[in-house]
Amino acid sequence: VVDAGGLESITQCPQALPQMMAAAADGLGSIAIDTTQLNMSVTDSTAWATAMNNLGMVPVGLPGQQLVSDSICVPGFDPSLNVMTGITPINPMIPGLGLVPPPPPAEVAVVKEIIHCKSCTLFPQNPNLPPPSTRERPPGCKTVFVGGLPENATEEIIQEVFEQCGDITAIRKSKKNFCHIRFAEEFMVDKAIYLSGYRMRLGSSTDKKDSGRLHVDFAQARDDFYEWECKQRMRAREERHRRKLEEDRLRPPSPPAIMHYSEHEAALLAEKLKDDSKFSEAITVLLSWIERGEVNRRSANQFYSMVQSANSHVRRLMNEKATHEQEMEEAKETFKNALTGILTQFEQIVAVFNASTRQKAWDHFSKAQRKNIDIWRKHSEELRNAQSEQLMGIRREEEMEMSDDENCDSPTKKMRVDESGANVKNLASCPGHRGFQGTSALAAQAYALKEENDSLRWQLDAYRNEVELLKQEKEQLFRTEENVTKDQQLQFLQQTMQGMQQQLLTIQEELNNKKSELEQAKEEQSHTQALLKVLQEQLKGTKESVETNGHSHEDTNEINVLTVALVNQDRESNIEKRSQGLKSEKEALLIGIISTFLHVHPFGANIEYLWSYMQQLDSKISANEIEMLLMRLPRMFKQEFTGVGATLEKRWKLCAFEGIKTP
Repeated sequence: VVDAGGLESITQCPQALPQMMAAAADGLGSIAIDTTQLNMSVTDSTAWATAMNNLGMVPVGLPGQQLVSDSICVPGFDPSLNVMTGITPINPMIPGLGLVPPPPPAEVAVVKEIIHCKSCTLFPQNPNLPPPSTRERPPGCKTVFVGGLPENATEEIIQEVFEQCGDITAIRKSKKNFCHIRFAEEFMVDKAIYLSGYRMRLGSSTDKKDSGRLHVDFAQARDDFYEWECKQRMRAREERHRRKLEEDRLRPPSPPAIMHYSEHEAALLAEKLKDDSKFSEAITVLLSWIERGEVNRRSANQFYSMVQSANSHVRRLMNEKATHEQEMEEAKETFKNALTGILTQFEQIVAVFNASTRQKAWDHFSKAQRKNIDIWRKHSEELRNAQSEQLMGIRREEEMEMSDDENCDSPTKKMRVDESGANVKNLASCPGHRGFQGTSALAAQAYALKEENDSLRWQLDAYRNEVELLKQEKEQLFRTEENVTKDQQLQFLQQTMQGMQQQLLTIQEELNNKKSELEQAKEEQSHTQALLKVLQEQLKGTKESVETNGHSHEDTNEINVLTVALVNQDRESNIEKRSQGLKSEKEALLIGIISTFLHVHPFGANIEYLWSYMQQLDSKISANEIEMLLMRLPRMFKQEFTGVGATLEKRWKLCAFEGIKTP
């Protein structure tokens, strides 16, 4: 690092200048360096300060404030290197370099400074205020919304401010104080968002129309989304193409093409069949030729020789299998020996832990040590048990393999064993051959084991038969249970059908009763009509006789009274016909209960109230039955209407005592 006081040392030590220049060139990265031009004097402090200000950095020992923060500057850049390397002073206002850098990381505090343009000035907001909010960034966003512009701001001023963030493709300004700006690349939008919160003032004017607070936010544009979708599709196509290439690369190679049959190829194939390394390829070709139908009378001998060569290869395969089995047995034996050694060491370790837990040594350990020893002992015992189980499993497998080998003996060997057993029996019965019993003890034991095996097999067959019988009995029980459930369901259905039939019969009886009542009403109506006609004719005749004979008015009144009496008599006869006698004792009982109930309720009661009361005494009674009973006795019960409109209600009252009352 070179400060203001170190310039003299550089001039005094010119041999160190090339090394410093090389270090500066490495630190600057992408900034172009021309070490051949020095356009300013090193000893001129004014030029030094101007260069540092143009770079946006404060030189050491000089007052002032940098334009942007250190984190935004080129990483690893030393401010004092431009003097030695001859870098041309950089002006941050040049549009090509970009005025506003990309936003720094969130953990680094950014200090915004005043930005001067030709037509306006941008003042940052108070750093103590929260940062301006933005909406969620749309995919592929290249357009920003700029609000809070001054009223006098023109498109030229807006372009002058925002073209330093990047290439602008379009500006759409509204009549109000906002506009939309579309950039060429997506990263330029981040630079424009950096200007959100700045206060914009046009020139040096203090007029309200020449100032405004900028609000820059992401905008959702169809063109941006379309370009983003196109890029996504292109990437998807590239990814599919890459995956296809990868699959093609990893795909197993196709099998080689099988040549056509000829005598020359058959001779070559016969030689390949004799070679162990080429046998797999050759046998595939032979199989294809046979399946194609290349075998005929002419080539049968040649194919027979090739099949014979394939058969001779079986012996080699069996030898290979035997060697591999031997290697496997040796590996098993090695593994078993190693496992036995490990198990022995585990036993010794467990013995050490058991000795440590005895009273002599256990009392001298601390509480923490005892706890650790107990944990270690349990862990070692678990591992020892697991190893012993594994070893026992290996031994069981070996025993099973040995028993399988014994069972898989040849039938001639079995016959020999049977014959030897029979000979043993005969020798045992003869007293002169008792010396052979010791030598043939193994054969006798084998014969006994065979008989025991046969008896066990017979027992197993008997058990299987019993299991089959139990299964059949269980199935029969299950079927009987299903039949019982089906019978119960059928009984329930029959009961419901009988109930429905009874209901239908009662409904039919009620319908017949109503039909008979309707017919009686029709007969009564016809009778009354005929009676009225007769009376009308009599009245006409009496009027004519009165007019001719000149009878008094009293005679006409007597005739009218006579007709009214006849009509009333007819009505009473009809009512008596309607009110038939009681059919059963139950109806008489019901009438008595209803009469007492309505006598207690002098203002009457509706049919639902009556039915709810009667249902407590007889649950099978219906409201329709009660109403029909009340209608059959009009001299005892009458129906009245109470209420108005929606509160209109039919009520039954007891009117039997009204006829008894004295005048």
